[in-house]
Amino acid sequence: MKEKTREDAERLKTYLEDHKCTDVIAIDVSEECTWTECFVIGTVSSVGHLRGVVHQIWDEINEIGLSVNNRHKSPETSGWELIDCGDIVIHLMSAELREFYNLEKLWKATENLA
Repeated sequence: MKEKTREDAERLKTYLEDHKCTDVIAIDVSEECTWTECFVIGTVSSVGHLRGVVHQIWDEINEIGLSVNNRHKSPETSGWELIDCGDIVIHLMSAELREFYNLEKLWKATENLA
């Protein structure tokens, strides 16, 4: 994984922790995936919390200098917001969805960046 991607992922991880997301991890998926290098995954406590974090994270994404390639746009119905920033994909999920999909296991994450 590129050093810049690692630094950006760490910054997003800290941002999510500061905004009360739990179990936030940044995992290197570059060996298993050809379209991104890193997932940043965090658990939100409610749909309202999800909406608030999603609304606020845009400033951080812009400050870092990332561009958003795609975004899942209905978190209030699914409980999962996916923001594709190219080398980094941010997953904000309810506890139930995170446990069900278990992205860490699905992608055989072997390296939690921090």
